[in-house]
Amino acid sequence: MHLLASQIAAATGGTLHGPDVQVVSASIDSRTIAPGQLFVPIVAARDGHDFIPVAVDKGATVYLTDRAPDPAVTATAVQVADTAVALADIGRAVRASLPPRVVGVTGSVGKTSTKDLLAGVLATTYRTAASEKSFNNELGLPLTLLGAPDDTEAVVLEMGARGVGHIALLCDIASPTVGVITRVEAVHLEMFGTLDDVAQAKGELVESLPTDGIAVLNADHAVVKAMRSRTQARVLTYGVADDADVRATDVVLDAQLRASFTLHSPWGSTPVALQARGEHQVPNALAAAAAACGLGVPLDALPSGLNDAALSGLRMEMSTTAAGVTVINDAYNANPTSMIAGLSSLHRLDARRRFAVVGTMAELGSDGPAAHLDVARQATDLGITVIAVDEPAYGDAGVIHVADVAGAVEALGDLAEGDAVLVKGSRVAQLERVAQALA
Repeated sequence: MHLLASQIAAATGGTLHGPDVQVVSASIDSRTIAPGQLFVPIVAARDGHDFIPVAVDKGATVYLTDRAPDPAVTATAVQVADTAVALADIGRAVRASLPPRVVGVTGSVGKTSTKDLLAGVLATTYRTAASEKSFNNELGLPLTLLGAPDDTEAVVLEMGARGVGHIALLCDIASPTVGVITRVEAVHLEMFGTLDDVAQAKGELVESLPTDGIAVLNADHAVVKAMRSRTQARVLTYGVADDADVRATDVVLDAQLRASFTLHSPWGSTPVALQARGEHQVPNALAAAAAACGLGVPLDALPSGLNDAALSGLRMEMSTTAAGVTVINDAYNANPTSMIAGLSSLHRLDARRRFAVVGTMAELGSDGPAAHLDVARQATDLGITVIAVDEPAYGDAGVIHVADVAGAVEALGDLAEGDAVLVKGSRVAQLERVAQALA
């Protein structure tokens, strides 16, 4: 989104120092600055102000600062009271200039894939911008708004939360007109506290919607379905339940774990085939279809939009090694729900032997030990050999414990054609390195 430095100063209540030049987007990372961007230094474990000269050398034309600008730095500065708050203020200003098709997507699991699928469907009809990767917090969301092209007609924003009130803050910045909620699960309880707190936080999205907006709710998940009482917006439900507004029948997985099904909706029925892998992607696709059709995307655009959607990396990526070993790289993140979905997908593969290289499931709070043991038990029941990397909580019942990536590769031994390996853990484990080593 093109903005003048004077517009940035007006949006933030800041003071302009230097020429009134233009920016095209923004970044908080000096390592990835592109020419013409706004640099926003964030004060956290490291002070982003220390990297302003680097950002300017790389082409930043404007930077924010909460202190007097350095005269040795030649770019235009906007002096503000707090750079993080100012970034949110700029996001609000950009949102005010966008069309009303702004969708927020949240949930304990599935929000990134749903965001990707929805962006793919909306792009069949509208010029669409969407959150990159998992840019879903109070920094990533305004950066997405700032990165939207000037001719944007629809925006899809992933919304994450670390506690009650966080989604409400994001909605205050983004003013969504459509809200999609996937599931509410016992994840991140270390930060939330209880499952009720998770539900309270996620439901802030539908509470923020205008009366002429649309709340898209999971009919198969009672906690989410009940959120219809928390909104005045129109409600569309999705799922395999017979009473869902948008539902799937005749779900079939192919040898590559890609689902095909018949989609039924108030706008008609159509066959759908996904490139996204795993049966758990079916409800994500239904949510995307409901939101898109609610925004005017024609039914006949759904199959191509869902099939052609660009999916974020490290999520059910499947490859075959030179030795004929199938590797499923689902290492972006993990919680009990997504872990069981990954194990179920692995079990459905036609394989000689099945292995799951798993890392910690972080931020589960007091539920963590029991959740890890339950995942190990379910994997064993499915005939899957579990190799746990630096996480003793999976227990000793049939689990092979290793200290690191090299240990995991060694424990897998001489894999051969027909073997299949799932790699999955929370982001801190960085288990994609196992998949890379196998490749």
